[in-house]
Amino acid sequence: MDTQSPEPTTAILDEETPQELPAESRMQRNLKKKSLRNILLALTGTVIVITLLILFGMQFLIYLSTNVGKASKEKAMATTSEEITYIAPPIINPMFEATNSATVIISGTSEKDQTIKLYNNDKLIDTTKTNDKKEFKFANVTLEKGENTIKTKAVNDKKESEFSSIISITYTTMAPLLEMQYPQDGQTVKKDQSPITITGKTDQGVKVTINDFWAIVDDKGNFSYKLTLTDGDNHLKVIATDDAGNKTTKEITIKTE
Repeated sequence: MDTQSPEPTTAILDEETPQELPAESRMQRNLKKKSLRNILLALTGTVIVITLLILFGMQFLIYLSTNVGKASKEKAMATTSEEITYIAPPIINPMFEATNSATVIISGTSEKDQTIKLYNNDKLIDTTKTNDKKEFKFANVTLEKGENTIKTKAVNDKKESEFSSIISITYTTMAPLLEMQYPQDGQTVKKDQSPITITGKTDQGVKVTINDFWAIVDDKGNFSYKLTLTDGDNHLKVIATDDAGNKTTKEITIKTE
């Protein structure tokens, strides 16, 4: 007797049997609902803001403009007040660096109707007023022997300026050194040695002329000058002059043979 194995059975699902939707679809629906709610809230807020701007915007702009203008005006007034109280230092006219005169004239410029204070070696020595041309002048300013440091200040009814630039003046009446090294007074020189070189010594910074011609002076005060001799006596006038105008003069005679 043949034994037949039962045929395998296949489960057939009914196509109309409802299936459960995947979980991802429910999450998408929830996200869509939340997004829609957020959009509605944003639109509502925008409408409220626009309404407030329409109702109160002009008043807000007026308020903002008024307060900004007021702040700018107060700042400008503060700046103007600060500028009024600032005084620029006077300007002293250029001067010589040395003199043999005991008194000098100090002049310069500043603003009108200001009091100018004059200082020498940090001591207040005089005051004056500026004129309508913004000029001032101190006549017969007495100098001290040696170095004088001159400076000024300007003063009005509100404030005093800083010191001006300093000018330095050396007051000296001492005549400069003048030594003749070659030739000596009365010395005889052979004519075939012409031209000869006249040499000597003076102080540093001193100028030397020989018969009104400039001699060469080095930074140590040594000077020299080439002189062409003439027959007979040759008279030389040597003058040493310092920056203050002090002079030392020597006259010598050279004989030729």
